[in-house]
Amino acid sequence: MKRFGLALAGLLLAGVALADATLPKADIAGAKDSPLIGRFAGSFIVSQDNRDFDELKLPLGPLKAVADKSKRDTHNNMVFEPTQSKALEGKRSHIVYLLPDKVSPLQAVRNYQNDAAAKGGKTLFECKSPECGGDGTRSSDGGGGDQSLAMLLTSQDQIKDKAFTNGSCAQTGRTGEQRYAALELPNANAFVSVLAYSLEGGTYCTALEHRTVVVVDVLELKAMEQKMVTVKAEEMAQSITTNGRVALYGLYFDSGKADVKPESKDTLAQIAKLLSTSPALKLLVVGHTDNVGEFNSNMDLSKRRADAVISVLASQYKADRKRLTPVGVSFASPIAPNTSEDGKAKNRRVELVPNN
Repeated sequence: MKRFGLALAGLLLAGVALADATLPKADIAGAKDSPLIGRFAGSFIVSQDNRDFDELKLPLGPLKAVADKSKRDTHNNMVFEPTQSKALEGKRSHIVYLLPDKVSPLQAVRNYQNDAAAKGGKTLFECKSPECGGDGTRSSDGGGGDQSLAMLLTSQDQIKDKAFTNGSCAQTGRTGEQRYAALELPNANAFVSVLAYSLEGGTYCTALEHRTVVVVDVLELKAMEQKMVTVKAEEMAQSITTNGRVALYGLYFDSGKADVKPESKDTLAQIAKLLSTSPALKLLVVGHTDNVGEFNSNMDLSKRRADAVISVLASQYKADRKRLTPVGVSFASPIAPNTSEDGKAKNRRVELVPNN
């Protein structure tokens, strides 16, 4: 029995060894740099996630704990928010680099700042731990403590790399020195977040111990490609009759703003048609948000968006304001978890609810 136990232990240790992180000799398959910003010479890409349309809250000030001390994220961390930030939407590239030995986080960040400056860009904000705020010893992983800057930029739930790989170790290990810079590239209509930190290694990540990791997020500002099919007036009426409401995703707003964008005209026209063909129908126009930001600020935003929809319907489509009542519910009524970008997109909507 003892011999069997030793053999089993040997197999388990061998399995662990196979799973450990190793010093890379090349980029991961399919990875490439952003065309807008370079890489530090001699570094390798260990993780990458490109999205045609995503959001980024770019910190422009140190992190501070939110006023509500009971507020926690999905991993029971105390929530921190930057004192200043810029909400961005567009094409996002998330690239994680492992740098050569003996390169410091400061050296890495300075090189990115110089590269941006050479391309007509500028540094909007920079900091080093602990002045950056939050827990400066954490990357994107961890629960039951204070949020870190890395968690704000890329939450633990967004990391898709398999456990114990270089990509996972680089984004979830404990950290030493941290440096951060927010860059603007006006000529490319883009912003760059550069977070550099030294890894402390760990059981499965010892090969990367003391190496500097640079997490680069490039956000190219652009409008979202409209792929949602416009809900017809007849379909709105059917959904209201069957479900007591209809959710609309064809009403567009810039992030954090309440102005109805021109791309909303097809859906607005169908709402006007619904009102015209159902003259006795009165509606609650209900604004919904995701959970980015404080509840009260989202309550105000969702109400202002509902107001804005009614104003456009009345001024441009001759709708009777008396038949339309604006309501804002913030993120109190989600239809999907707010733990993923897809879920947040489903929760950002306007609903029509009968008010007869």
